[in-house]
Amino acid sequence: MTITRRLILPIVMMAVVVLLGSCSSTKNIPYIQNSATVKLDSKELYDARIMPKDILTITVSTEEQDAAIPFNLVVPNSMSQGKTTSLSSQMTLQNYLVDNDGCVDFPRIGRIKLGGKTKSEAEKFIEDAIRPYLAANAGKAIVTVRMVNYKISVIGEVNSPGLYTVNNEKINIFEALALAGDLTIYGVRDNVKLIREDSDGQKSIHVLNLNDANLLNSPYYYLQQNDIICVEPNKVKAQNSSVGSMTTLWFSATSILISITSLLYNILN
Repeated sequence: MTITRRLILPIVMMAVVVLLGSCSSTKNIPYIQNSATVKLDSKELYDARIMPKDILTITVSTEEQDAAIPFNLVVPNSMSQGKTTSLSSQMTLQNYLVDNDGCVDFPRIGRIKLGGKTKSEAEKFIEDAIRPYLAANAGKAIVTVRMVNYKISVIGEVNSPGLYTVNNEKINIFEALALAGDLTIYGVRDNVKLIREDSDGQKSIHVLNLNDANLLNSPYYYLQQNDIICVEPNKVKAQNSSVGSMTTLWFSATSILISITSLLYNILN
């Protein structure tokens, strides 16, 4: 009876510790917990800026259709017909790769710098640049600039880590995590790392607290192209991983020892 009591007492104490630990950890699960006490800043709508190595499509349209042709780089599509190859009437716009100086080579007007500009600023800049080259009957030029490779990466303790393309060129931290299936129950929500590289190649790491509503006022709330979100595991997941590795190692060592012992027993007997 005494032995049974001695065994039960430690088990009960361990159960209480685990329950208390789990209760305390659930306090860090909800996002933006202090929303009632945070005043949200009123700012202009976020607009991404063009950076080196961005891939752009630039389309120029005019009232006189032929007047825009010199300003649109196109790549003819080839269609295979048996053993012959003919050019399709469908044309594909050629992409522009922004170089390390933030520049692209544009038809007729040459090298122009778009790095650091927003989409609307780049469109206005190109409109002004091509105006002297337009025919008198061309009418107003309409320039459309789009980023083809606007992407972010989400890794670590999320349900679907991966590289995600953003079609509307605007995404915040919560939308990025939603694309990745949200954090797992083991993800640390108050220590999410944002890895960013600026237009000069300078890398920086920023810590985001998803529990704090002040994040909505943070300059890192909206993500830039090529940002990396890293979610680290909590202590429970880390310890479980460590125990799992040690258990596997222990079983492997035990299996080897048993094999050696059996071999020696057979040899000596």
